[in-house]
Amino acid sequence: MSVVLELLRGAGLESTRRKYGVTAATLSEWREAFLAAGEEGLKIRQEDLVDEQGRRMKSVIAELAMENELLRERIRRTEDEKPFLRWRSKR
Repeated sequence: MSVVLELLRGAGLESTRRKYGVTAATLSEWREAFLAAGEEGLKIRQEDLVDEQGRRMKSVIAELAMENELLRERIRRTEDEKPFLRWRSKR
């Protein structure tokens, strides 16, 4: 991994190849594999983040729906107790 990091930091392919005694093709393969794995790791995190945001939004929506239902019930009870205070919901 340190070899690939050297390349990514700007070390020359030829000098790095000589330093570690591997072919330029091998170094290129390692670099491409490293970058592909990093990209895949970022995609997974991004998908997890989107899933987590979706779960949070669903939770907020469910909470708001429950509060609306409780408020409608409170209005209904108030209207039943005081029939002259009729309020019409938009529903």
